Amino acid sequence: MPDVIQLLPDSIANQIAAGEVVQRPASAVKELLENSIDAGCTSVKLIVKDAGKTLIQVIDDGSGMSETDARMSLERHATSKIRKAEDLFTIRTMGFRGEALASIAAVSQLEMRTRLADRELGTLLVVEASEVKKQEPVACDKGTSISVKNLFFNIPARRNFLKSNPVELRHVVEEFQRLALAYPSISFSMIQGDELVYDLPAGKISQRIINLFGRAYQEQLAACREETERVRVTGYVGKPEFARKTRGEQFLFVNNRFIRSNYLNHAVMTAFEGLLPENSFPFYVLFIEIDPKHIDVNVHPTKTEIKFDDERAIYAVIRAAVRQALGTHSLAPSIDFSEDVNIISKLSQSGKPMEVYFEERFQPATIRASADWQKLFETGLPNSRLIGADEKSELFDKVPRVEPELTGGLFQLFNQYIIQPVIRGLMIIDQQAAHERILYERFLNKLQSKSGESQQSLFPQAVTFLPADYALLTEMTPEILALGFRFEPFGKNTIQILGIPAGLRPGREKELLEGLIEQFKGNQAELALPLTENLARSLASRASVKAGDKLEPEMMQSIAGELFSCTAPNYNPEGRPTFFILDLPKIQTYFNR
Repeated sequence: MPDVIQLLPDSIANQIAAGEVVQRPASAVKELLENSIDAGCTSVKLIVKDAGKTLIQVIDDGSGMSETDARMSLERHATSKIRKAEDLFTIRTMGFRGEALASIAAVSQLEMRTRLADRELGTLLVVEASEVKKQEPVACDKGTSISVKNLFFNIPARRNFLKSNPVELRHVVEEFQRLALAYPSISFSMIQGDELVYDLPAGKISQRIINLFGRAYQEQLAACREETERVRVTGYVGKPEFARKTRGEQFLFVNNRFIRSNYLNHAVMTAFEGLLPENSFPFYVLFIEIDPKHIDVNVHPTKTEIKFDDERAIYAVIRAAVRQALGTHSLAPSIDFSEDVNIISKLSQSGKPMEVYFEERFQPATIRASADWQKLFETGLPNSRLIGADEKSELFDKVPRVEPELTGGLFQLFNQYIIQPVIRGLMIIDQQAAHERILYERFLNKLQSKSGESQQSLFPQAVTFLPADYALLTEMTPEILALGFRFEPFGKNTIQILGIPAGLRPGREKELLEGLIEQFKGNQAELALPLTENLARSLASRASVKAGDKLEPEMMQSIAGELFSCTAPNYNPEGRPTFFILDLPKIQTYFNR
């Protein structure tokens, strides 16, 4: 039998390695910027065209390379960062594996110009799919300039998997932001096409945050600092009232290396417990400084995963640092003495969690056809009558925070629930969940028919987005117009809103569109939804009435009526029940009948 195992050619081996290191243009941006930082630069410029598909160029004023080092940098496992295995546990540089440049050169047309400070001439290298096409002396500035052209030109299948330009640009911006935050002492600039996206001077981390995300962040930052013998945590957290519906603006660095860690993120969220609105996430930029011997960064080629020898200790220090920051800025939760403690204590007498108490007693009814729900409203409750005005006043004065408004049998409870007498008992409608279902189906129909009606804004509002969000807005413009929004360009990363979907309350144009983008990103990160469904769910979530909103009688009637015209009235788009039926036999059991 002939031998079948053979050594792969370097060109194929490099392409295989590139699959791990260079997944998209943003991956190449990350590796090139990190090399510039490791070279000791004081300024670095990033230029991209077509979101990096056509061109990625990184220019720095770092140490530069000799002719020999320039050629060696394109070989696999060639690095200046480590010499022996033990060096892996003393790493303070961004790179160390010696794979990045070789991998990028394997799947692109790469051009490098580099010069040492004490040399008159530098070196020009032109490489195509790992093959060196040209090497010659060249006059150039001190430092290094690397141009990556036509990424994945020799792997059409990989290029076809790339997303649209706005999506890829968003990933590029994310990588740029992470490194710009990690090194505020270095000036960063970014150009997309002919547009200057960022021009960030060197300065403090607080200044870098404001320059990256806008002046609105100036008023929400709370300084954070905690130190032990082993670890130090510094940085900033955002005030709870500025929390967003997405996790995007959460940055955790270990020795200036951006990492992802659900466990340490949980430490931050625990410190915010009781302060955040439901399903909201705070802004934070936290830096963990620790001796490299206590961590292992050689876990994955992207180097965003790190192992700690005592992760629980890091968790405790982060939580303490964030709690102290919130306490110092008087952001700790206060006790609400207006809470109806009598009702809560009564519900707790069963010894079960409140959610279980309600779930066991108030089983949700399932309405499958219009005939089913119409029967609920055919007659009033057996042996029942409406309470007169005097009786109502006397009765409800004794129950704190319950302010019913009788309107054809409807009233609002705790500004959260709509109570509707039906033939089987009492229907309890969750006003927010029900309104989300109504709006979701309305918006989905508009998107599918592309017939979104719009109401003109009396006072057009200008909205400025982060570059990545503006790119996302641009990509989804046809669908957003189909919802009923109307807007036009109004400067750099800015639009002017001229109209909003018909039926929505005017005056909230900016809040609605910003919220739509935020909610869309959150859904995109956590759920695999088609574009139209994601948009319909996102806008329904942001435009619906909320728990705590006091509703006018007409609004209560509208929600109660429209809910059962929906194709799926039982649940909101996220799967939460929209209503319960508390039937008469169940009510009678509470009176020993």
